[in-house]
Amino acid sequence: MSNVVVEHGEGPFSRSLRRRRFVVAGVIAGVEAVLVLADLFPWWAAILAAIAAVAIYVGWAREHTNPIVRSFAWVAAASQLVVVLVPVAIVLVGLLAIIGVVVLAVIALTVLLLDRR
Repeated sequence: MSNVVVEHGEGPFSRSLRRRRFVVAGVIAGVEAVLVLADLFPWWAAILAAIAAVAIYVGWAREHTNPIVRSFAWVAAASQLVVVLVPVAIVLVGLLAIIGVVVLAVIALTVLLLDRR
């Protein structure tokens, strides 16, 4: 027997969706992040979609009696929030790469300046 908690009124589909919601949200976020990074979907539209998805989840779906509605709204909100964070993560990784190159350049310059031949 699996260790899955069964909620009241939950069917096999909603239980399966709740179990796999991280994977589903990740796949949706990955596809949409590629679309945003390829400039096929504007980043501001992704931000508006994230605001709408989170507002729908918090304001309506979180307390809904249907577990499928709750799971779908959670997946939509989580995937949209991940998409919003992708450009921020790319900027941070780029900034870390620049800092790494500057540190290596400073080390190389120090080695060159301390060479007494």
